[in-house]
Amino acid sequence: MPRLRLLGGIALLAVSATGCGMAAAAPDREATVPAEPTRIDFVDPATVAGLAPRTLTEGESAGRHVHISYPELPGAARLNALLRQEAERELRDFHDTTSAVDSLPRPELNVDWQLAAAGDVVGVRLRTGEYRGADWGNATRTFWYDRHTGRATGSAGLLAGTDALREVSRLVRNGLKERGPDVDRDQVSAERGKLDSMAFNADGDLVVEFDDCQIGPCSLGRLAVAVPAAKVTPLLSPTGLRAQQSVRESARQVARAAYTPKRSVPAAASGRAGTVDCAAVKCVALTFDDGPGPYTAELLDVLREAGARATFFPVGSGVAAEPELLRRMRDEGHLVGNHTWDHRDLSRLPTSKIADQLGRAGDAVAAAIGQRPTLVRAPYGEVSLDVRNVARERKLSLVGWDVDSRDRQGGDPAEIAARTVRQAHPGAIVLMHDLDRTAVDAVPGILEELQGKGYAFVTVPELYGTAGMQAGRVYTSGIGPSRKEPLT
Repeated sequence: MPRLRLLGGIALLAVSATGCGMAAAAPDREATVPAEPTRIDFVDPATVAGLAPRTLTEGESAGRHVHISYPELPGAARLNALLRQEAERELRDFHDTTSAVDSLPRPELNVDWQLAAAGDVVGVRLRTGEYRGADWGNATRTFWYDRHTGRATGSAGLLAGTDALREVSRLVRNGLKERGPDVDRDQVSAERGKLDSMAFNADGDLVVEFDDCQIGPCSLGRLAVAVPAAKVTPLLSPTGLRAQQSVRESARQVARAAYTPKRSVPAAASGRAGTVDCAAVKCVALTFDDGPGPYTAELLDVLREAGARATFFPVGSGVAAEPELLRRMRDEGHLVGNHTWDHRDLSRLPTSKIADQLGRAGDAVAAAIGQRPTLVRAPYGEVSLDVRNVARERKLSLVGWDVDSRDRQGGDPAEIAARTVRQAHPGAIVLMHDLDRTAVDAVPGILEELQGKGYAFVTVPELYGTAGMQAGRVYTSGIGPSRKEPLT
């Protein structure tokens, strides 16, 4: 993948990637390239038993904004290792080429994922976005794992060798002819790393994607070519043939499934709300961001044993992958909020993309638990006027914090617990994360110490009692709403 030229950007849908494609009045006969064939229908991760999201982040107080997410799949050790290595490489490269800063805006790295296939062959599409002081830019890579051979590979592994890769490159160049002189077709070649994001559409056509600004001006947006199945099938490797068949079969199953119309869902609420009067009792609201993570189930065990409630702000892509953990949160009296779809800094986005981030995440939570979240925590606590306006339109209250456990900075669990207890006060909103072992290990100490001092652990809305919370307002503690922006 070439280094991103940080100009322009594209928008992707939760279940498909569509673009302007290669629509033309008279497309080349060797490559049918209208807009629709470049659509990739992604697999619902909740249908893949044992799949778990994994995350690398650096916390709200770090000098860079970093959120990297990738899946871990059962029985796919080599793919898991490849994805982990890729995530670590992305983070290392970002550190090597940016400087941590105390002022805003901070450099930002965001990596999210989708499943391009999940049958005998698994395809994982990683999308990297970076902000280095100019504009946002995106790049994609798609990795493949063949359960028959146990081999993990990049997109070139779908093709039967170098000659096949050269032929696909030629077909793609032909498909780009109608885009005019702005597209540099000479950049399309069989050279290593040039065609690193390839997947199949529902018809078995090979969709070849390019990074922002990789082969033409950023103003062109997403560029992708669909090479027809009839042309590409003879060029596929055994892994590629199995991947193509897997995607086709998945598409047939989806087409046969009965359509279920959307129904309205109630607002999210704790099933135990109202059992504590925070006007008479010292209350604290523990909040956990960025999950679900590998230790979320254990955290829920700890909270249940202590009779404590918490507010969770999971990332939408993780919700889609592990809805059963969200249902457990609901059933045990916790409250589930909205932490956007993939943890982008909302303050840098136009209102349409802010709405998309909140809408997709809210839909994922509603699908998982049958309740729609009414609270949102902005990633990194960055809130702009546009964020507040969109939240107001969507009837969402913004939740900040006034006690930062700093659990993302590592350290001993006892130190995290002591730091949190020291800052706690009636009405405090405590920022924590359910991704790390040390953070979860600190929770028993926090619960024991504060319960010993007469504190009750409640969900955020319970701090405000009958006064409630207003949409579009920023709440940083139970003392009352704050107008300060951004959240710190």
